[in-house]
Amino acid sequence: MKKFNVRDHEIVPEHVIISKKDVEALLVKYSITKEQLPKIKSADPVCKEIDAKSGDVVKITRNSPTAGKSIAYRLVVG
Repeated sequence: MKKFNVRDHEIVPEHVIISKKDVEALLVKYSITKEQLPKIKSADPVCKEIDAKSGDVVKITRNSPTAGKSIAYRLVVG
């Protein structure tokens, strides 16, 4: 039986785990700490699908009718 891939659904935006180097650059750019990022649970279906672990930072790219592309970052928590 084929398993449904939640990332294939049209309303689910692209989720990508970013590298530690990119996380550091992001934190410096916005002068924040990792803990100040919005959170996403590791139990989220997309986090499970991409194998995101607690402490990872996920980049979410959404299509936006006004901005073209909208990028958000989330810290994966327990």
